[in-house]
Amino acid sequence: MELCTTKAAIRASVQRWRASDSAPVVLVPTMGYLHAGHMTLVERARARAGAGGRVVASIFVNPTQFGPSEDLATYPRDPDRDTAMLREAGVDALFMPDASEVYAPGAQTIVEPTELSRILIGKLRPGHFRGVATVVTKLFNIIAPDAACFGEKDYQQLCVIRTMVRDLDMAVEVIGVPTVREADGLAMSSRNVRLSAEDRAAAPVLNAALGEAEALAADGVTATRLRAHVRARLEREPRADVQSVDIRDAETLAALSGPLERPAVLLLAVRFGAVLLIDNRVVTP
Repeated sequence: MELCTTKAAIRASVQRWRASDSAPVVLVPTMGYLHAGHMTLVERARARAGAGGRVVASIFVNPTQFGPSEDLATYPRDPDRDTAMLREAGVDALFMPDASEVYAPGAQTIVEPTELSRILIGKLRPGHFRGVATVVTKLFNIIAPDAACFGEKDYQQLCVIRTMVRDLDMAVEVIGVPTVREADGLAMSSRNVRLSAEDRAAAPVLNAALGEAEALAADGVTATRLRAHVRARLEREPRADVQSVDIRDAETLAALSGPLERPAVLLLAVRFGAVLLIDNRVVTP
């Protein structure tokens, strides 16, 4: 596995591959502290790349998607372990730059889908998706992949990136990969390690509430009743500080209120102690 810490180095690797063959290059962007969910992204990328194709992973804790009171400084990091995991998984190149390599001094250009980036999590974390969209655009420009894999756990992020790619005519296929869960149903996340033992024991309530919602949706309840049921279920857990419960059109993220007539996505944001966890489930009427 090639380890590249500069834009010039990863570009040279990709250009060398493309000069020798036309096999796809597939990107897996991460912020590191890898777990089985990330490895599922790598597996999907390897399948998309096919025989002779190349998989590039990136590890970059992007400062522009963290707010002033958020957890940039305490975000978990273990680059040596991450590098070993990616090498074992057969990744062809790892791009692991410093912030000074990614953002030039005085950089002022941003990318932001103006509507999608300011609702839901974007309302709770102003500027977050502006940072996400900008850094993903930079990664696409630096690496020029044919496709890129993103987890469906970050559902709004996936919608933001798909909208950005569509609106800006980017020649990158965006692949959504289903959420990977722990044995008790908690969605895998690098932030889970920051949960206290008590909060970790309580956190599977997210998946339990989503499971109940899936069954209720199949029985034909309205969006309003579904949202109310999920919020009430979460609020019965004393350690859960519910930030938002939303039900939206699964494709457009438009708000819903009446009878469900097409697939919808339930989106949860809940704090356990200082840790904000998100989860989601697409439900079908």
